Amino acid sequence: MNAKKLTVIGLVVLVAVFFFLGMNAYQSRVQTAQDVQVKTEQSRLVRMHSPVLGPQAAPVTIVEFFDPACETCRAFYPIVKNLMAQYPEDVKLVIRYAPFHPGSDVVVKLLEAARSQGKYPAVLEALLAAQPAWADHGQPNLENAFKAAGQAGLDLVQARQDMEKPGMQALLQQDVEDLTALQVTKTPTFFVNGRSLPSFGPDQLAALVADEVGKLKR
Repeated sequence: MNAKKLTVIGLVVLVAVFFFLGMNAYQSRVQTAQDVQVKTEQSRLVRMHSPVLGPQAAPVTIVEFFDPACETCRAFYPIVKNLMAQYPEDVKLVIRYAPFHPGSDVVVKLLEAARSQGKYPAVLEALLAAQPAWADHGQPNLENAFKAAGQAGLDLVQARQDMEKPGMQALLQQDVEDLTALQVTKTPTFFVNGRSLPSFGPDQLAALVADEVGKLKR
C-alpha cells in the first residue's frame, strides 16, 4: 500500500473518530439539558390520567414516553414486562403518549377506550403484536388496528363512541404538552424514578431499575 492510500485511510479514520466524539459530546449535552428540565418539571412526568401497569403503590416507577406505532417501543415492551416480573412488588410502568407517527393519535384514543372497558393490557399487547399490519408510517391502516383490538375482546361500537368524547383529546394534548416541556423527541424515552438512562439500551434500563430497587434495601 502506497503512502497516498495510507494518508487517505488515516484521514478517513480521523474524521470518523472526530465525528464519534462529537456525537457523544452532543448527546451528552442534550441529556444534561433534559435532566435539568425534568428536575424542574417533575410534575410533568406522571399525570393522574396516566395508565399504570403493575402495583399502584410500587416504589420504583418506570415512565415510558410511548408511541404505539413505534417499532422500538414494540421491541421494548417484553423487556419492560420482564423487568416488572422480576420485581413484581417494587416496579410499575406509567405510560405517557408520544404520538409522533401518523395515525398514532387515533390508536392512543383506542387504547384509552380499551382502558375504560377494563381491557387495556390485552388491547395494548394485541396492537403491538399486530403493529406491522397497521402502522405503516406513510399510510397507516387503522382498520387493522381496530380489528386487532376487537379480537382482543374490545367492544368496538362502544370504543368508537368513547373515542369521540372531549376528554380523549384533552388527555392526548396534555401528554404532548408534557413531552414537549420535558424535551422528549424520540420513543421510547424512559425515566426511572425521575432519572433518565445514561445511554439508550435494554441493559441500561435494567441497570437503572436494579439500582433504584437496590436503594430500597439499603
